Parts: sequence; structure tokens; C-alpha cells
Amino acid sequence: MSARNNGVNPGVHMKAARKLLAATACVGVFLATTALAADAAKSVSANVGTPAPIQLAAADEKQAVIHAAEAEAKAEKKDLILKGDAKCTGCHDEADDAAPGMLELHPSVLSIGKTKHGTQADGRTPTCTDCHGDSDDHMNYKGSGKPPKPSILFTKNTPTPAETRNERCLSCHQGGKHINWQSSTHASRDVACVSCHQVHSRRDKARDRFAQTEICYTCHKEQRAQMIRPTHHPVPEGEMGCTSCHDVHNDNPKGLIKSSTNDTCYTCHMEKRGPFVFEHQPVAEDCGICHKPHGTTTPSLLVQRAPLLCQQCHGGNSHAQNMSSVSRSGNPDGQAFINGRACMNCHSNIHGSNATTGNANFRK
Repeated sequence: MSARNNGVNPGVHMKAARKLLAATACVGVFLATTALAADAAKSVSANVGTPAPIQLAAADEKQAVIHAAEAEAKAEKKDLILKGDAKCTGCHDEADDAAPGMLELHPSVLSIGKTKHGTQADGRTPTCTDCHGDSDDHMNYKGSGKPPKPSILFTKNTPTPAETRNERCLSCHQGGKHINWQSSTHASRDVACVSCHQVHSRRDKARDRFAQTEICYTCHKEQRAQMIRPTHHPVPEGEMGCTSCHDVHNDNPKGLIKSSTNDTCYTCHMEKRGPFVFEHQPVAEDCGICHKPHGTTTPSLLVQRAPLLCQQCHGGNSHAQNMSSVSRSGNPDGQAFINGRACMNCHSNIHGSNATTGNANFRK
């Protein structure tokens, strides 16, 4: 039986079929989209192992750490002691210190803050680069090995010439008692300032009158041996120092604190200065003709025991020579002359006399 015979319109069936197909298609698309989204979520979860909100928080924290590190790197480092020393003390700190027992020989880098060179309130205080140079190769080294040495080194076996090192010191210490340094004996023999001075040490032995002798003895070994002889100036006893007589920065030949040997001796031995009515010429010329100041085996620091010392000038047929010959002939008076104080038995004022009677015999 046909649809028409049943009383149903065929167009109505076709329209209902189209609506059903359209609805089915929409449901299929929705289900497919949902399935793809679920698969994508499972994939992300499997690869990261962390839900998406936690991943975002971790990323933000990482970025914050990076920004903080960059800000710290860009921040200006603070100076520890000297102006502008941050670029040096960033590496050179207490870790560079020698063993505790060696700090006297190798002072701490930062101990310069306890010296006059570390006085921050003094505008003359130098910086690290004022002494050690710019040292660009040393500071900009990025390798893994030992960096190049600074431009100027002050160590014992440094390749930096003594003249170059001294120039750094003289840039501040040129005037005053150092004004004649370039023409001094030490400078002419390539002695550097740091050969004696310790800039980083708070106790510079060279400036300590009682400890400086050990510094001087490292070169002047002959004088060290003389100082332990029976007669000597009280240097080993600590009552004098080398600088009591010597000015090592001066340009006179013997490096004395005065222009001559006699003027130096007169700073303590004023009674020998005179003037006298009768001058003893060797005394007026140079005390060193008769005396050896660092030490001898004879009394009064004499170069030789009298009368042999006196006979160096008073020889021949003079009074002194005859007295010596008498002693050798067995004369008792002559023997007493040799065994006693010799010439000074009679000539007691040997440095000069103000006697108003007689000739210049230095008896009074």
C-alpha cells in the first residue's frame, strides 16, 4: 500500500529524516572535539608530570631568581678599605693570607687598613691601582688557569725593575727627607723601597728602631759581625738603632744623619766638639780615623790599641817611637807605658786641650 493510500504525505517523512541526520552530525562533532581535548591534556600531563597551574608558578619563580641574579651582578660592589678597592678585594681577601706563623713575612692583603696607607680620612691615601698599576689583563682574565700577574709587583723575585717600583713610592714620598733618594747609595745599587719596608704590615720593622737592625743585617753582614765584638755601640742592647746614626735615604757617601762623620758623632758626644785651644788634627778631620763605630776588640772603639794606634802618625824619631824602643830594651818605665794606658797615661785630653801653659800636648 502506498503512502498516499495510507493518507501520509511523503514530504513530511523526508523533512524529519533530514533533521535527524543534522542532529546526529552535531553530536558526532561534539564528541570528537571532546575526545581530542582529553587526549591533549593526557599528553601534557604525561610529558611534564605537573598540572598546568603549578608549571606556571615554577616558571615565574625561575624568572624571579634570574632577575635577582642579574640585579646583584649589576649592583656596584662596596669598597672594603681603600677607595675603589672593590674590583680587587672581590678576589683578594683573607683567603690569600699566609699561614699564621708567616704573616710577619707575608702580611695579609687587608691588613693595609691598619696602616697609614689605609687611612680613609686622608685624601692622600692611595688606591690599589696607584701602586700596582691598572693591571687590565689581570682583572679581565676569564680563563680557568692562573691569571696574568698585575702590572707592577713588589715581591722579592719580581720582574718589575726597582726603579719602577720606587717611582710608585716617590709619587707621594718625594719631598722631605726623601728628596735626595735618587742620588743615595741605596738607589744607585738598585735597592727598592720594599726591600726594607712592608707596606701592608701594620708593624713595619724598618720604622721600628729596635727591630730595624735585622733588616739592615740582611745586606750589611760585616757590620753585624762587628756589633757582637766586645766593644760596640749599644745597638744589640736595644738602646740605639741603625737610624740613630744613619739616614738611608740621604745622599752623603756614608748615609749618615748629618753631613759628616764628626757632626753625626757630636749629636751624642757633645763634649768632644770643641772648639779647643789646641786641636788634635785627626779628631777635627774624622772620628773614623781612630774609632771604628760598629765594634772592635779594643776599648773605646779604637781601631787599634795604643801606642800602636798613635804610632801610625807619631813615628820615626819622635817621642812616641823612642818610648816604644825603650820598652823593648827592658826599661821598667817603658814596660809600664806599653802595658798601661800607653800614650793616654799622660795625654789624657787626646781629643783637644784648652791648656794655657806649655805646648799642645793634650795633657789637660
